[in-house]
Amino acid sequence: MPRSAPRSSRTPSQRQLRVGELVRHALSEIIARGEVHDTEIESALVTISEVAMSPDLKLATCFVRALGQADTTPSVEALDRHRKYLRGAVARRIELRFSPDLRFRADTSFDTGDRIDALLRSPSVRRDIDRDPNDS
Repeated sequence: MPRSAPRSSRTPSQRQLRVGELVRHALSEIIARGEVHDTEIESALVTISEVAMSPDLKLATCFVRALGQADTTPSVEALDRHRKYLRGAVARRIELRFSPDLRFRADTSFDTGDRIDALLRSPSVRRDIDRDPNDS
């Protein structure tokens, strides 16, 4: 029986992706229902854009975005202060052998996308894109 190739440590398995989505949905529901009593979370529209699970499913890195705010840091710090409560609330909503430890990080992927869009709209790049390939 042939052995399968080892998985790259950078490529998440289907199980990691599925559990990450379950954790993301549970956290989003907890935040949307206002179960976390913190003025920083209640005053901002906080979203969990992605949850990346470790291979052993014991650590969940949660990427946070505070919509309408330039700085996500206060929201991330507020969620981090309530990490123990959130871990227990997530454990009650999803069935896993171990409840994953939660880590909160600011999601910068939207900022990166905005920078790329701005670059693509810049005059020098537009000039190169609009140039006719037959005009060499």
